[in-house]
Amino acid sequence: MNQALLIIDAQQELIDGSILEKGVLEKELLINNINTVINKAIDANALIIFIRDLDTAGGEGPGFQIHTDIHLPVDFLLFDKKATNPFYDTPLLQSLNENKVEHIIMMGCKTEHCVDAAVRTATVNHFDVTLVGDGHSTSDSAVLTAEQIILHHNETLHGHYNVDNFSLVRYTHEDVFNPTHNNYR
Repeated sequence: MNQALLIIDAQQELIDGSILEKGVLEKELLINNINTVINKAIDANALIIFIRDLDTAGGEGPGFQIHTDIHLPVDFLLFDKKATNPFYDTPLLQSLNENKVEHIIMMGCKTEHCVDAAVRTATVNHFDVTLVGDGHSTSDSAVLTAEQIILHHNETLHGHYNVDNFSLVRYTHEDVFNPTHNNYR
């Protein structure tokens, strides 16, 4: 089975914060978990894709780049997006289809926006998704803490389905490249 690790908006300014926006909850843990899963992806011979949000740091400079503490693999794809949804007006879907990907492991920022949109869109487009429950983060909103948002999405997206394909939430310490979706069909 062909698999892909999709790391969404793990950008310097988005993770660390800026004058305009708070950084994400437990950023050190997030970065460590991303690095751990990148190593697992390399071992699993999975396609690794990074998505960058053009709104972050005005789409330029060090703040726009992938966080410096993330260990970039030798081979990866990089796509920039204009919208919340990383599938919108990017080559992401085409690349996944060309590489015959069936299972996507997702991580990144921010939980309630880009990560949520990516999980839901992937299932509609016939991919099984494993959301790494300790591999996505956000900051507090006006009504919920970052921790509440993350916990809510882990519960809501675990078992989210579109008839044939669905998402499961698993954690960094698990073998996320050994999908368990068929156990639930």
